[in-house]
Amino acid sequence: MLGLDDSFERVVVPVSGQADDEHALSVALRLAPKQAFSLTLLYVVEVAQSIPLDAELPLDLAAGETALTRAEAIARGVGGKALAVTTELLQSRSRGAAIVDEAVARGADAIVMTATVQRKHGRPTLGETVHYVMMHALCQVIVVRLPTVRDAIWDPGWR
Repeated sequence: MLGLDDSFERVVVPVSGQADDEHALSVALRLAPKQAFSLTLLYVVEVAQSIPLDAELPLDLAAGETALTRAEAIARGVGGKALAVTTELLQSRSRGAAIVDEAVARGADAIVMTATVQRKHGRPTLGETVHYVMMHALCQVIVVRLPTVRDAIWDPGWR
């Protein structure tokens, strides 16, 4: 399969409401053993330092609810009866920290997330959230790197 430990019973998948969510769910569900499997779908609203952490952010929370509902429908449609799906909508100062904390709280065996290559200060990066999760997670982290239109054009500056 993926050459990974096949004992995954609890997986956390952060979702964003983008088409990328389907890729992460597809990989996560392929990790599922034939017996019971727990999948936590997580949407994190990142709250700016300039406002209170518990501030009401109706548009962001509505986007999160929509993303979680869509991801849950996809997971249940593919996962079968042995799949236990939990959804979590959190507000946090840092997406990465919230993902890691949720994985610890759930006793996750793995975090499955997507990433695209971005440029920051002229250098390619997978972003702050992926970097934080990779550096701080206590479980395995599976990052699905998605191609972009720019990837189709060879750019020697990315070496």
